[in-house]
Amino acid sequence: MSEIDLNRGTKDDANAISEVNDPLIRVATLDLFYGVAQALFNLSFDLPRKQVTALIGPSGCGKSTFLRCINRMNDLIEGVQVKGSIKLEGIEVNDKRLDVIELRRRVGMVFQKPVPFPKSIYENVIYGLRIAGVTKREALDETVERSLRQAALWDEVKDRLNESALGLSGGQHQRLCIARAIAVEPDVILMDEPCSALDPRSTAKIEELIHSLRKNYTIIIVTHNMQQASRVSDFTAFFYEGVLVEFGPTEGVFTKPIKKATEDYITGRFG
Repeated sequence: MSEIDLNRGTKDDANAISEVNDPLIRVATLDLFYGVAQALFNLSFDLPRKQVTALIGPSGCGKSTFLRCINRMNDLIEGVQVKGSIKLEGIEVNDKRLDVIELRRRVGMVFQKPVPFPKSIYENVIYGLRIAGVTKREALDETVERSLRQAALWDEVKDRLNESALGLSGGQHQRLCIARAIAVEPDVILMDEPCSALDPRSTAKIEELIHSLRKNYTIIIVTHNMQQASRVSDFTAFFYEGVLVEFGPTEGVFTKPIKKATEDYITGRFG
């Protein structure tokens, strides 16, 4: 693996980064530091609009750290310093003047462990709208049904909307969190290992859901499951020790990777 160590973020890896025709997000020379320790090195690539991009790589390689850069969640960690650029439709995400609340409305996030609020199913879905000051009952009702239908949960909960969300199963919790994220109509949905705590049946439902949501949303998913990445994503980015080693269409990355390190990781030789 010395090749990667020696080429951190240099132009030597440019041939392993595919061009994207219709990017929604453009990342340029992005570095991130936790105090004096650097975690991300000179990341530069474009993320395609209304496609699913999978971020793969060993634990601790910077996937989730990069994901949190897109909606400024790293701002909540003391001592983090970010350099470089992330532009969402031309708007600089790292601009300190940016309204971070509005950014997080446009860039929703689904976490590894689903965290439904101790409220009714209905109130969970419209939580973001309540914060935004939406009070019209008709608009809220329409949003609840639309979001739960998009999250493939409506038929399972439509008769119990006023019951506590805590009574749902783990897989339903995750779909509810997805419904909550899409209720505010974001441009991007970030998913940080959304299936890692779920059983195979619930995982299959989430994967089907991701497939249907790509029609309306740009999705970026962190996963350690190579089979899942190959099933659900259109593009794949392979990270190693904070470096973007290779990025391109998923079929190409998995069947004809440019970098030997990518092939080694995908085939299980390390990681």
